Amino acid sequence: MKWKINYSRYAENFLKKNDIRDDIRRDLVKFLKKMRGESINIDVKKLKGSWKDYYRLRRGKVRIIFDVDYKDRSLFVEKIDFRGEVYK
Repeated sequence: MKWKINYSRYAENFLKKNDIRDDIRRDLVKFLKKMRGESINIDVKKLKGSWKDYYRLRRGKVRIIFDVDYKDRSLFVEKIDFRGEVYK
């Protein structure tokens, strides 16, 4: 079974405005490969506080906040924005 990547409306709008859908998708696939144990250099961090149970993937000045559902094999991208705005 393959993994599905779903985006919130906020994330979709950011992707359309900045035309980086393929780059973000590539980084999320790298995250999945890293979780399987492959040796891939990617900056991922599990978040705390109000973003508990979410992950943050850093891509330059852009931050991607997403949730992983291992049971359904899906990623839900909650928010994509520049680093100064994403956590608000």
